[in-house]
Amino acid sequence: MKTVLVIEDDPDIVRLLTLYLEQERYRVRAVSSGTEGLRAVREGSPDVIILDVMLPALDGYEVCKRLRATPETARVPILMLTAKADEADKIVGLEIGADDYVAKPFSPKEVVARVKALVRRSEPDPLRAPLRYQTITLDPDRHEVTVGNRPIELTAKEFGLLQYLLAHRGRLATRDAILASVWGYDAEVTTRTVDVHIRRLREKIPVLVSAIVTVKPYGYKLRDEAEP
Repeated sequence: MKTVLVIEDDPDIVRLLTLYLEQERYRVRAVSSGTEGLRAVREGSPDVIILDVMLPALDGYEVCKRLRATPETARVPILMLTAKADEADKIVGLEIGADDYVAKPFSPKEVVARVKALVRRSEPDPLRAPLRYQTITLDPDRHEVTVGNRPIELTAKEFGLLQYLLAHRGRLATRDAILASVWGYDAEVTTRTVDVHIRRLREKIPVLVSAIVTVKPYGYKLRDEAEP
Protein backbone atom coordinates (compact mmCIF):
# COMPACT_ATOMS: atom_id res chain seq x y z
CA MET A 1 0.00 0.00 0.00
CA LYS A 2 1.37 3.39 -1.01
CA THR A 3 1.65 6.16 1.57
CA VAL A 4 0.67 9.79 1.01
CA LEU A 5 1.89 12.41 3.47
CA VAL A 6 -0.44 15.43 3.65
CA ILE A 7 1.19 18.56 5.07
CA GLU A 8 -1.80 20.87 5.51
CA ASP A 9 -3.05 23.00 8.42
CA ASP A 10 -6.73 23.11 7.37
CA PRO A 11 -8.46 20.15 9.09
CA ASP A 12 -11.39 20.19 6.66
CA ILE A 13 -9.06 19.79 3.69
CA VAL A 14 -7.15 17.04 5.49
CA ARG A 15 -10.39 15.14 6.17
CA LEU A 16 -11.51 15.52 2.55
CA LEU A 17 -8.22 14.36 1.08
CA THR A 18 -7.96 11.49 3.55
CA LEU A 19 -11.46 10.28 2.64
CA TYR A 20 -10.81 10.24 -1.11
CA LEU A 21 -7.28 8.86 -0.89
CA GLU A 22 -8.25 6.05 1.47
CA GLN A 23 -11.08 5.11 -0.89
CA GLU A 24 -8.35 4.52 -3.48
CA ARG A 25 -6.44 2.35 -1.00
CA TYR A 26 -3.72 4.82 -0.09
CA ARG A 27 -2.38 5.02 3.43
CA VAL A 28 -2.63 8.65 4.55
CA ARG A 29 -0.57 10.41 7.20
CA ALA A 30 -1.30 14.07 7.95
CA VAL A 31 0.60 16.79 9.82
CA SER A 32 -0.22 20.46 10.18
CA SER A 33 3.11 22.31 9.99
CA GLY A 34 6.25 22.43 7.91
CA THR A 35 8.52 21.32 10.72
CA GLU A 36 6.26 18.35 11.47
CA GLY A 37 6.25 17.57 7.77
CA LEU A 38 10.03 17.40 7.54
CA ARG A 39 10.13 15.14 10.60
CA ALA A 40 7.40 12.90 9.16
CA VAL A 41 9.27 12.51 5.86
CA ARG A 42 12.44 11.48 7.67
CA GLU A 43 10.52 8.97 9.78
CA GLY A 44 8.16 7.52 7.20
CA SER A 45 9.52 7.75 3.62
CA PRO A 46 6.17 8.56 1.93
CA ASP A 47 5.54 7.69 -1.72
CA VAL A 48 3.96 11.11 -2.43
CA ILE A 49 3.77 14.37 -0.49
CA ILE A 50 0.82 16.77 -0.74
CA LEU A 51 2.26 20.05 0.49
CA ASP A 52 0.38 23.23 1.29
CA VAL A 53 2.26 26.48 0.72
CA MET A 54 0.75 28.60 3.48
CA LEU A 55 1.89 26.77 6.60
CA PRO A 56 2.70 28.10 10.07
CA ALA A 57 6.33 28.80 10.94
CA LEU A 58 7.91 27.04 7.95
CA ASP A 59 6.07 27.54 4.65
CA GLY A 60 5.69 24.97 1.90
CA TYR A 61 8.30 26.55 -0.37
CA GLU A 62 10.96 26.21 2.32
CA VAL A 63 9.87 22.64 3.08
CA CYS A 64 10.16 21.76 -0.61
CA LYS A 65 13.62 23.33 -0.85
CA ARG A 66 14.89 21.37 2.14
CA LEU A 67 13.48 18.09 0.86
CA ARG A 68 15.08 18.60 -2.54
CA ALA A 69 18.42 19.50 -0.95
CA THR A 70 18.57 16.20 0.96
CA PRO A 71 19.63 13.14 -1.10
CA GLU A 72 17.31 10.78 0.81
CA THR A 73 14.23 12.87 -0.03
CA ALA A 74 15.25 14.53 -3.29
CA ARG A 75 13.18 12.15 -5.44
CA VAL A 76 9.97 12.00 -3.40
CA PRO A 77 7.16 13.36 -5.65
CA ILE A 78 5.68 16.60 -4.29
CA LEU A 79 2.24 17.97 -5.18
CA MET A 80 1.88 21.54 -3.97
CA LEU A 81 -1.60 22.51 -2.82
CA THR A 82 -2.27 26.19 -2.29
CA ALA A 83 -4.62 29.12 -2.56
CA LYS A 84 -2.11 30.93 -4.77
CA ALA A 85 -3.36 30.39 -8.30
CA ASP A 86 -1.22 32.93 -10.19
CA GLU A 87 1.06 31.48 -12.85
CA ALA A 88 4.05 33.19 -11.21
CA ASP A 89 3.38 31.33 -7.97
CA LYS A 90 3.11 28.03 -9.85
CA ILE A 91 6.42 28.67 -11.56
CA VAL A 92 8.08 29.39 -8.21
CA GLY A 93 6.84 26.06 -6.89
CA LEU A 94 8.06 24.19 -9.96
CA GLU A 95 11.43 25.91 -9.94
CA ILE A 96 12.18 24.90 -6.37
CA GLY A 97 11.41 21.27 -7.14
CA ALA A 98 7.67 20.59 -6.90
CA ASP A 99 6.42 18.01 -9.40
CA ASP A 100 2.88 19.33 -9.67
CA TYR A 101 0.73 22.21 -8.46
CA VAL A 102 -3.00 22.39 -7.62
CA ALA A 103 -4.80 25.59 -6.66
CA LYS A 104 -7.62 25.79 -4.12
CA PRO A 105 -10.53 25.28 -4.42
CA PHE A 106 -9.83 21.91 -5.99
CA SER A 107 -11.59 18.74 -7.02
CA PRO A 108 -10.53 15.92 -4.67
CA LYS A 109 -10.92 13.47 -7.55
CA GLU A 110 -8.43 15.51 -9.58
CA VAL A 111 -5.96 15.52 -6.69
CA VAL A 112 -6.28 11.73 -6.42
CA ALA A 113 -5.69 11.43 -10.19
CA ARG A 114 -2.56 13.51 -9.91
CA VAL A 115 -1.31 11.49 -6.96
CA LYS A 116 -1.81 8.31 -8.98
CA ALA A 117 0.15 9.80 -11.87
CA LEU A 118 3.02 10.84 -9.59
CA VAL A 119 3.17 7.38 -8.03
CA ARG A 120 3.09 5.70 -11.43
CA ARG A 121 5.84 7.86 -12.87
CA SER A 122 8.09 7.53 -9.85
CA GLU A 123 8.05 3.74 -9.92
CA PRO A 124 10.93 1.95 -11.65
CA ASP A 125 10.15 0.19 -14.92
CA PRO A 126 11.85 -3.21 -15.00
CA LEU A 127 11.06 -3.65 -18.69
CA ARG A 128 13.23 -0.77 -19.81
CA ALA A 129 16.97 -1.06 -20.33
CA PRO A 130 19.24 1.80 -19.22
CA LEU A 131 19.39 4.74 -21.64
CA ARG A 132 22.80 6.26 -22.40
CA TYR A 133 23.78 9.55 -24.00
CA GLN A 134 27.37 10.79 -24.01
CA THR A 135 28.36 10.54 -20.32
CA ILE A 136 24.74 10.31 -19.11
CA THR A 137 23.18 7.02 -18.00
CA LEU A 138 19.51 6.84 -17.04
CA ASP A 139 18.46 3.57 -15.42
CA PRO A 140 14.64 3.22 -15.27
CA ASP A 141 14.85 0.05 -13.21
CA ARG A 142 16.89 1.69 -10.46
CA HIS A 143 15.37 5.14 -11.10
CA GLU A 144 18.87 6.59 -11.18
CA VAL A 145 20.73 9.10 -13.35
CA THR A 146 24.50 9.36 -13.42
CA VAL A 147 26.91 11.56 -15.35
CA GLY A 148 30.14 9.63 -15.53
CA ASN A 149 30.27 8.09 -12.09
CA ARG A 150 28.50 11.00 -10.40
CA PRO A 151 24.87 10.50 -9.33
CA ILE A 152 22.46 13.29 -10.26
CA GLU A 153 19.45 14.01 -8.08
CA LEU A 154 16.33 14.65 -10.18
CA THR A 155 12.70 15.09 -9.25
CA ALA A 156 10.15 12.62 -10.61
CA LYS A 157 9.15 15.00 -13.40
CA GLU A 158 12.75 15.89 -14.30
CA PHE A 159 13.52 12.17 -14.50
CA GLY A 160 10.51 11.55 -16.74
CA LEU A 161 11.40 14.49 -18.98
CA LEU A 162 15.00 13.34 -19.39
CA GLN A 163 13.81 9.80 -20.09
CA TYR A 164 11.45 11.10 -22.79
CA LEU A 165 14.19 13.17 -24.44
CA LEU A 166 16.67 10.27 -24.39
CA ALA A 167 14.10 7.92 -25.89
CA HIS A 168 13.28 10.44 -28.65
CA ARG A 169 16.77 11.75 -29.36
CA GLY A 170 17.22 13.33 -32.76
CA ARG A 171 13.49 14.02 -33.09
CA LEU A 172 11.40 17.08 -32.34
CA ALA A 173 9.70 16.84 -28.96
CA THR A 174 6.86 19.34 -28.92
CA ARG A 175 5.81 20.86 -25.62
CA ASP A 176 2.33 19.33 -25.99
CA ALA A 177 3.79 15.86 -26.61
CA ILE A 178 6.06 16.21 -23.58
CA LEU A 179 3.16 17.32 -21.37
CA ALA A 180 1.01 14.40 -22.56
CA SER A 181 3.77 11.84 -21.99
CA VAL A 182 5.47 13.10 -18.84
CA TRP A 183 2.53 14.69 -17.01
CA GLY A 184 0.04 12.26 -18.48
CA TYR A 185 -3.26 13.93 -17.67
CA ASP A 186 -5.30 17.06 -18.36
CA ALA A 187 -3.67 19.16 -15.67
CA GLU A 188 -3.53 22.86 -14.96
CA VAL A 189 -0.07 23.09 -16.42
CA THR A 190 1.12 25.14 -19.34
CA THR A 191 3.87 24.87 -21.91
CA ARG A 192 5.82 27.16 -19.55
CA THR A 193 6.01 24.17 -17.22
CA VAL A 194 8.07 22.29 -19.80
CA ASP A 195 10.42 25.26 -20.22
CA VAL A 196 10.99 25.44 -16.45
CA HIS A 197 11.89 21.74 -16.27
CA ILE A 198 14.17 21.95 -19.33
CA ARG A 199 16.04 24.80 -17.65
CA ARG A 200 16.44 22.76 -14.47
CA LEU A 201 17.80 19.78 -16.42
CA ARG A 202 20.36 22.03 -18.11
CA GLU A 203 21.40 23.44 -14.73
CA LYS A 204 21.83 20.01 -13.16
CA ILE A 205 23.47 18.34 -16.18
CA PRO A 206 25.69 20.89 -18.00
CA VAL A 207 26.21 18.66 -21.06
CA LEU A 208 22.52 19.21 -21.83
CA VAL A 209 23.01 22.96 -22.24
CA SER A 210 24.20 22.42 -25.82
CA ALA A 211 22.68 18.96 -26.33
CA ILE A 212 19.06 20.11 -25.90
CA VAL A 213 18.21 22.39 -28.80
CA THR A 214 15.28 24.81 -28.59
CA VAL A 215 13.14 24.50 -31.72
CA LYS A 216 11.04 27.68 -31.83
CA PRO A 217 8.11 27.88 -31.48
CA TYR A 218 7.42 24.16 -31.14
CA GLY A 219 9.55 22.62 -28.42
CA TYR A 220 12.91 20.91 -28.06
CA LYS A 221 15.18 18.31 -29.60
CA LEU A 222 17.95 16.31 -28.01
CA ARG A 223 20.74 16.23 -30.58
CA ASP A 224 21.61 12.83 -31.97
CA GLU A 225 25.14 12.06 -30.80
CA ALA A 226 26.28 12.00 -34.43
CA GLU A 227 25.10 15.57 -35.01
CA PRO A 228 27.75 18.33 -34.97
